[in-house]
Amino acid sequence: MSNEPPENAVETTNLCKTYKASGGQSSKLALDNISLKIPRGSFFGLLGPNGAGKSTLINILAGLVTLSSGSARIWGYDIQADMRAARRSIGVVPQELNIDPFFTPREALDLQAGLYGVPKAARPTMEILEAVGLTDKADIYSRRLSGGMRRRLLVAKAMVHRPPVLVLDEPTAGVDVDLRRQLWTYVRELNANGTTVLLTTHYLEEAQELCDQIAIINHGKLIACEPKSSLMRRLDAKEITLTLDRDLTAVPQQLGNFRVELDGPRQLRFSYPPSKTNSGEILAAVQAAGLTITELDTREAELEDIFISLTSAPNDSAATG
Repeated sequence: MSNEPPENAVETTNLCKTYKASGGQSSKLALDNISLKIPRGSFFGLLGPNGAGKSTLINILAGLVTLSSGSARIWGYDIQADMRAARRSIGVVPQELNIDPFFTPREALDLQAGLYGVPKAARPTMEILEAVGLTDKADIYSRRLSGGMRRRLLVAKAMVHRPPVLVLDEPTAGVDVDLRRQLWTYVRELNANGTTVLLTTHYLEEAQELCDQIAIINHGKLIACEPKSSLMRRLDAKEITLTLDRDLTAVPQQLGNFRVELDGPRQLRFSYPPSKTNSGEILAAVQAAGLTITELDTREAELEDIFISLTSAPNDSAATG
C-alpha cells in the first residue's frame, strides 16, 4: 500500500451478510450489496431504523462479524487480507457500556493500548483522559463513574492507538445534555484534526448538525448516500406561516393558486416546493390581497422529514453517490 493516505477512509463493495438459519429461525439477509465510500476526514452519518443493518455493518468493520460476500477496506487495508492493519486503523465506541468495573480509567486505557501494541512510553493515557474530561477520575474504579463518564471513557479507549477512523455507535444514548455537548466538542476537535468519524444515531438532529455526508440503510439496502446538503434538498418542501393584523374566516380567493390553509383566525400557512415557488411570490400575493403581515415564520424540511419519507416509501429509493 502507498504511504499516501487513501482518498476514502472506509470503502465497502457489494458487501453482503446473511445470518444462517438456527433454532427454528430462517436465514436472514442483514446486508444486501452495500457499496459506500466514506471520504477521508469526513463526519459521516450512518442512519436507519432498528434492524436496518447498521450494527451488522459496524461489527463487520470492527472484525466482530464475518462478511458473507463482497469486500471492505479501512484506511486502504482490506479487512480480511490485511486484518491487523485494518483493525489498527479503526477505533470503535460500542453502544453498550462494556467497561470493567474493577479497572480505573488509567488502567483501562493502558490495557487497551497494550492490546494494540502501543509501547508504554508512547501511550497518550493522560492526554486522552484530559481531552475527555476524566483527569480527576483517572485513579478511581470505573464502577464509580456516572453513565456519561463511562460513555466518555469508551471514547477514550477507542482512541488510545490514535486510529485515523473513529466509529461511534449510538454514543449519546442515555447521556444528559451537558455531557452530550462535552462529548461532541471533543469529537469535533478530533474531526477537525483529521480523524474520520462514522456516527450512527437515532437522534437525527445530531446527525443533521454534525455530519457532512449521510447514508441511510433500510432492510439491509443502501437507499441514500450523499452529501447532507444534497440529501436535504430531496424533499423539496418548505412552509411559511404568516400572522396577520386581523381575523379571517376563510382563505382569500386571490391566494387560490397556492397550497394554503387557515391556521387560526389570523394565520395563513403556505406549503410549497422551493424549486418552483419562492417566498417573495407568496408575500407579494398576500399584500395584493390587501392583507397586512405582522409576523413571519418559516420551516424548511429537516433530516427527520427526509428520513421518514425514504424509509417509509413502499419501494426503496436508489442510492446515489
